[in-house]
Amino acid sequence: MKFRFFGGADEVGGLAVMLEDGFGKVMFDYGLIPRDPPIYPLQAPPVDEIVLTHAHVDHSGMIPWLTSRYPVKVHGTMPTKDVGRLLMLDSIKVAKMEGFPEPYEPGDVDDAMKLFQVERFGHAFEIGGTEFIPRMAGHIPGAAMHEIRADRNVLFTGDIHTAETRLVHGAEDVKTDVMVVESTYAGREHPDRKKTESELVDRVNEIVGRGGQAILPAFAVGRTQELLMILGKTGLNIWVDGMGRKVNAIYNRSRDYVSSATDLRKACVSAYEVETNEDRYHSDRADVIVTTSGMLDGGPALGYIERIKNDPKSGILISGFQVEESNGYRLLSTGHLEINGVLEKINCEVSRFDLSAHAGHSEIVSFVNRCDPETVILVHGDGDKRKLLADEFDGRKVFMPKKGDSLEL
Repeated sequence: MKFRFFGGADEVGGLAVMLEDGFGKVMFDYGLIPRDPPIYPLQAPPVDEIVLTHAHVDHSGMIPWLTSRYPVKVHGTMPTKDVGRLLMLDSIKVAKMEGFPEPYEPGDVDDAMKLFQVERFGHAFEIGGTEFIPRMAGHIPGAAMHEIRADRNVLFTGDIHTAETRLVHGAEDVKTDVMVVESTYAGREHPDRKKTESELVDRVNEIVGRGGQAILPAFAVGRTQELLMILGKTGLNIWVDGMGRKVNAIYNRSRDYVSSATDLRKACVSAYEVETNEDRYHSDRADVIVTTSGMLDGGPALGYIERIKNDPKSGILISGFQVEESNGYRLLSTGHLEINGVLEKINCEVSRFDLSAHAGHSEIVSFVNRCDPETVILVHGDGDKRKLLADEFDGRKVFMPKKGDSLEL
């Protein structure tokens, strides 16, 4: 079998890996890295089929480009299809707003959706006579690892989280011979999640209790829903704005893909959905606002922050990873934020909470050891930090490919 790495090998995001074997040429994911400007995967050759692990744009964002050239089946779960469509269309919108060339047209997204074959966890589908089985990956609802039952079994993880969260169950252990696994948090650990959730609730209550407002910038996919579930029993007046509202609706009809459909529904119903600019005008009525964008590079969050930026009683509580080029990273590192093209000093409280949807270093090591592969291929991680993971796997063959590499096993 031969692997070719078109993106996301020695970098976080933009994952695109082609596996060629007796069943043909299968592309696993084909994403972009949403930077300024975006970073795209290498141009792919013709493929026979596409397997999509989950909806995040760094895994799904260039699928319409690929299917517009090679109109083949795209395999993934129902939440991946529905949320993926939102994010693909949003990629076009962002390109227009930022003045970058649009990677594809809305019609290409529609065509990609027509090629989508919906799969379910634990139910095998065939490509070229070989069984592919989606397995629970944790991370976000609908995220799937894919087990390939060939002469040597392969497990392609995509992004994983092995711990149970309020939103999803952890990744499923799968015995395999070859494992292609993400390494986003190589060399880094996460704090105890229950403790972090408790600290977040306490901080929100403290801010509201002193007469302030808590703004929680959040990724629309996964993080918005989790924050609503964490804060749902506080009794506070919680508002939700941005694309997260549409994702809420998708996940609420994806009952088989969330830890507790009842808890998710209650959390979403209890939050007030912001639908108009008039709602935003009256947003001072809210105790808490959960809103996109998670990295503060756009979305309604900046408007809310502009209103409370000089209020020492209020606070901005960041719970998502911030890439170095992002507005959110600037805020955390310098205390300044770009709002409407102007660099503003932020004088309200700014705090960060680690609620990552990825497995930490020791969780990846433990998961790999439980799956017990002979060969480990580390992707979706920093080129140097992956070595910290590789050193943990004595007795296993470990490969750390770079973008553009090929690997034959």
